[in-house]
This record gives sequence, C-alpha cells and structure tokens, in this order.
Amino acid sequence: MVIARMRSGFAVIGDTQFLPGYCLLLAAPQVVSLEDLSAADRTVFLDDMGRLGAAVNTACAPRRINYSIYGNTDAFLHAHVFPRYAWEPVERIPGPVWLYARENWSDPAHAYDEARHGELRAMISGALMRIVAADRFSAAGAPRPASPY
Repeated sequence: MVIARMRSGFAVIGDTQFLPGYCLLLAAPQVVSLEDLSAADRTVFLDDMGRLGAAVNTACAPRRINYSIYGNTDAFLHAHVFPRYAWEPVERIPGPVWLYARENWSDPAHAYDEARHGELRAMISGALMRIVAADRFSAAGAPRPASPY
C-alpha cells in the first residue's frame, strides 16, 4: 500500500506488520542496486530513506529505527525501514529483524490490512508530509522550526 510518492521512488507500508510501522522505499525508476544511481540520485534516495524513517519514528515512537538495503531476493533497489520496540523479546533486540521466526513474515495475523493498519499508514503519511514540508521550508531559506527530538 503506497504511503507517498517521494523524489526517489515510492514509500510503501510493508505487507507484514509484526513490527508495526515497517515500511519500504522502492526506487523509481527501477534500478538493480544503489551503485546504479548517480551520486546525486543516490544522495536523494538515501535522504528519502531517512525521511521515511523519521516519519515512522514520529508515528510509531519505537526504541529506534533500523535501515537495510539488500536486493538478494528481490533484485531491485529498495530500502527496508524497521521500527524496533522495547517490547520485543530480549533475545531479538540485539539482532537483525531477519532472525525473527519465519512465521512472523507470513502469518495472516500480521499481514497488512487496511481496516487494522490504515490509521497507522495515515499517521506515517502525515508525518512524512510534515517532514517534507519542513525541509522545503528550510531549503527556501526560512528558519527551520526546532526539532521535537
């Protein structure tokens, strides 16, 4: 489900939500890897990834945000944005999300559902739009509002 069209691609909410707020940034136009982008386009992609992470952080209030880019299974550039929570099992906190049991990724109870997750998607979208607007305001030479972080 698309959250927003960004400068470098599409911000989407993940098809599994066992970590609520999991999102991805899908590069558009599609390329195989980060190295296929020009330096300027790579900077924009990584900046958009950070903006999406900031929006997830604002909407979900996790302990932290994890970012990852692989492309081993799906051979196109996309970035994973995972909120990490204090309520996660203690043995999972120090490791990557990929160490969670496989059923977390495919369990229908965790699958994105507009009725269950639509409000969360809207909160992330709203936070993202405010972040982008603040960045544009700042880029225009106006003083940037103080960060709430």
